[in-house]
This record gives sequence, structure tokens and C-alpha cells, in this order.
Amino acid sequence: MYFCRNCGSELSRRIPEGDTRSRDVCDHCSAIHYENPKVVAGCVASWDGRVLLCRRAIEPRRGLWTLPAGFMENGETTSEAAARETWEEACARVDIDGLYTLFNLPQINQIYLMFRARLCAPDFGPGAESLEVALFGESEVPWDELAFPAVRETLKLYFGDRRSGLYPFRSGDLMKGPDGVDYQVRFLSAS
Repeated sequence: MYFCRNCGSELSRRIPEGDTRSRDVCDHCSAIHYENPKVVAGCVASWDGRVLLCRRAIEPRRGLWTLPAGFMENGETTSEAAARETWEEACARVDIDGLYTLFNLPQINQIYLMFRARLCAPDFGPGAESLEVALFGESEVPWDELAFPAVRETLKLYFGDRRSGLYPFRSGDLMKGPDGVDYQVRFLSAS
């Protein structure tokens, strides 16, 4: 960032008084511009034992499959964001059951919040950000064509939990492995 959102003056990068991190600070109006992680909200939307996946029509990871999810907007709750993203990407209405997984991805400054949800009806289709949308059972999921590590981990947990009928909330960190490419998950909690 180069210019202040408040007054338009140039910014300097420094540690503000009372802070511990370098920030963009306006020397004219003293505004501090914080850079915070983006929240991604989405759904594991199910119908008759299968989950709804979308093939991405946009970058990043165009052509790969994902759960319907996207960046949260100002003025909405996390569950509203998850339901909205499901509508936008899959033209599907859902009833949210509750928060299911939370994954921190500090290397890309994102937090993934995935909710369990039920499709209101088996009516869905590709939205503007999807090439196609389909329901998948566990053995049908295109595991090698999933777009994001948080989606892969959430689906693995979901299908495992479905066998037991218990869906505890889980949170963890998804960190790049020693090779710098593959991700490793470190679970922080399960309730």
C-alpha cells in the first residue's frame, strides 16, 4: 500500500508506538493500516450421503474441484458467507448445521471456516465461478484433482466422521512441508 485510505497522503512503513510489528502508517493523519488474514467460508453441503463439489472456472486452481467457498464479505456472518458462496458457486440453497473445520494457513494469510450443511433440495448448477457442479460419494471424489489442502483435509474428516455418525469440530494449522510444496496438518483441537 502506498497511499492512506483516509487522507490520500503517502505512507511510511514503521513500527507504531505501542506495537510490535511493522505497519503502513500515515505521517499526515496518523492512521495505521493493518494487514490482516482473509477469512474463507464454505460448506460441506450434503444430499443423500453425497457432497457437493464445484469445478473451478477461475484462478487460482482453475479446472480443479473444491467445496463451495470463498472470501467473507463485510457485513455478514461466517455462516451467511458460507451459504452465500454455496449459492454463488453452485446455485444451491443450504441449511447450515454448524461449524465443522477451521484451518489456519499462515503462509498465505488465510483462515478457512468450513460448515456442515444440508442441501435444501437436489437443485444445483454451475454459478459464474464454476465450470460444473456435482454430488460425489467418498469413492467418487476426484481426490487427485482437489484444488486446496483445506478442502482435502475437510473431506477426509467428513467421510471418516460420516461412518461414525459423529461430527466433532476440529481446528488445525495447514503448513507447507519440508519440500515447500506438500502441506502437513497439525490439529489443535477436536471437540
